[in-house]
Amino acid sequence: MRVLMLSTPLSTHFTPMVPLAWALRGAGHDVLVAGQPDVTDVAHAAGLTTAVFGDRFHAVDLFRAGLRPGRRPLQEFGQPTPDQLNSTPQVWRNHVSYYLDDYLELARAYRPNLVVSEQMEFSGRVIGAVLGVASLQFRWGVDPYTGAGERLVGLFMGPMCERLGLRGGLPDPDLILDPCPPGLQLPNLPSAQPIRPVPYNGTGPLPDWIHEPKGRAHRVCVSLGNQTLALNGVPLLKNIIAALATLPEVEAIVTAAAGHHAELGEIPANVRVVAPTPLTGFLEGCDAIVHHGGSGTSLAACHAGVRQLVLPQIIDQFATARRLVATGAALALDTAKEQDDPKVLAERLRALLAGSGHAEAAHRLGVAAREMPAPAALIPTLEELAA
Repeated sequence: MRVLMLSTPLSTHFTPMVPLAWALRGAGHDVLVAGQPDVTDVAHAAGLTTAVFGDRFHAVDLFRAGLRPGRRPLQEFGQPTPDQLNSTPQVWRNHVSYYLDDYLELARAYRPNLVVSEQMEFSGRVIGAVLGVASLQFRWGVDPYTGAGERLVGLFMGPMCERLGLRGGLPDPDLILDPCPPGLQLPNLPSAQPIRPVPYNGTGPLPDWIHEPKGRAHRVCVSLGNQTLALNGVPLLKNIIAALATLPEVEAIVTAAAGHHAELGEIPANVRVVAPTPLTGFLEGCDAIVHHGGSGTSLAACHAGVRQLVLPQIIDQFATARRLVATGAALALDTAKEQDDPKVLAERLRALLAGSGHAEAAHRLGVAAREMPAPAALIPTLEELAA
């Protein structure tokens, strides 16, 4: 079986599909990842074969539009409105027109039996229908986009689809894979096949400090992601570190690119600042994680069964935060005023670590995630779909 994988040009849109690509390769199938360098660089690092198209996309520039110096998106724009959420798929619908013909040319030469796309790469569904092969859609995590936003995509893509001989607008996928553990996903979405959210946060050696014994009552990871920090998020990270300084019972591991370390100022004794490190290497040894609500980080924390303090910043991160809170495994602060107050941050983190309620809910969420079908277990389903 030959499998073509496609992704919009954000690395975090592609990384959830990497374990599935590994499972397909392990079962003896060919996998080709097509996309811009933002995606193919990640695929190369994961040991996958690629077809590179165009230049780097620099998606962070989309979020910088209208952002004044020193202010992050939540401070500038507040939480997204329903109209803004519905407009997000339109960005990627517009992007389809730039690469669809090139992807089709590649697909005709490669002759895939199955086309796998993450949820915003609409060209995969078109290619599957044009070639008469099955197409599969892979959700990243909590999905607030399917609905009005996707219906608009289907409407506006109608002429493009008709040009290729497809009636009825954007084709539906033949199968949807959803990595959200039971109870986490939003209700009323199209039915999907569950798939275990196997964490993939990049590769690299385990640093020596991972093996050091925990020295305080609680170990907490802080990971805001590269994009959050790039969007004027360093002051937020400083607020978190200031909060941690008032919690002597906590030892914290803060991940941040080396270029940001000097901006953080004096670091308290109970905080260790490290370069970005794959969370899979140490997250299960933590009692909690403080993060921005990105899908990859959220699902990695679910899989590890750790408590979560979520500080959402943009777009779908707010929906993710609300769903995590609803499971009982997380608390959230979703306004800039709360996030910018170290006292509020410290109080919320202390509440997350107190008692057993959040810990038990996080454990249940971790068990539920690990009981979902592993990517390898779904290969027979995909083989049947392709046939």
